[in-house]
Amino acid sequence: MTNSVEIKKSVKKKKVASLDKRKARAGWIFVLPFIIGFVLIYLPILIESLGTSMTYRTKEDGSWVETFVGFTAYGEAFLGEQVGDTSFLQVLITGVSEMILDIPMVLLFSLFMAILLNQKMAGRAAFRAIFFVPVILSTGIMDAIDATALDSYMSSNQGIDDGSGEDAASSIVNAMDVQRLFSGMVIGDGMLKYVTDTINNIYDIVNRSGVQMLIFLAGLQSISPAIYESVQIDGATAWETFWKITFPMISPMILVNAVYTVIDSFTTESTVMTYISSASQSLKDQGMAISTAMSWIYFLVVILILGLIAAVCSAYVFYQKKN
Repeated sequence: MTNSVEIKKSVKKKKVASLDKRKARAGWIFVLPFIIGFVLIYLPILIESLGTSMTYRTKEDGSWVETFVGFTAYGEAFLGEQVGDTSFLQVLITGVSEMILDIPMVLLFSLFMAILLNQKMAGRAAFRAIFFVPVILSTGIMDAIDATALDSYMSSNQGIDDGSGEDAASSIVNAMDVQRLFSGMVIGDGMLKYVTDTINNIYDIVNRSGVQMLIFLAGLQSISPAIYESVQIDGATAWETFWKITFPMISPMILVNAVYTVIDSFTTESTVMTYISSASQSLKDQGMAISTAMSWIYFLVVILILGLIAAVCSAYVFYQKKN
């Protein structure tokens, strides 16, 4: 009797192991196109870019001469010539700080909208499509047209004259508005500026929240309704249900969206990317090497930020076990 039970257990373990192996093989097949494309296309480009950052090109007798300089360009990127009146280090610190401040706002807004759009209401599908439209409009030629139109409006003098002497078209609210709103609270100048900048950048936040909103929405819909029914029977409030059920269950999506938001901020046109692009044209013969070195430094800083986010979020991520 004991032997038969042990045989059944071993057969069950083999079936589970074989199922896990099949799932692993299916996962590798799914990512195989990316691996092939990375090895054949992106990896040679990365190697060439790394070589460019370590090579100075000078023109001698009408021809270009390449000189290997090692990590000299990286030192020049930090301590060398400046583009305009600012150095790369200043722009890098400003760009990274803006990225760190933007990430929570994008995540909070996308989570808030996903929770609203997950409720049962008339026209729910239409509202979901409307909030994803900015993602489509912010790509390619539409992004260039939209940015040009918005910049021309912001720089025009067609704003509402509120008697303050400022152009109301350039900002939605100012620090005085926020200060009046929170007049009963003690808020520092740093938080005041953060709230003001966030409200004035709501257009950009909405544009960058479409994909994150869909990911959160998929995570919310994957939670079993039976869990909510059981906590309602136990008398849990909506606030308790969110923090004890909803938030832990979608915590993996928070990590995914945080990583996606950082990469999206890194790949889009930002102050750092604009500075690097201008450095390649204004720093003479060594401009290409120095600007490429700046790109690698920016890339390594973003990788470091991703590692920190993954380390912090992984300690609080809840993964549901399905046996």
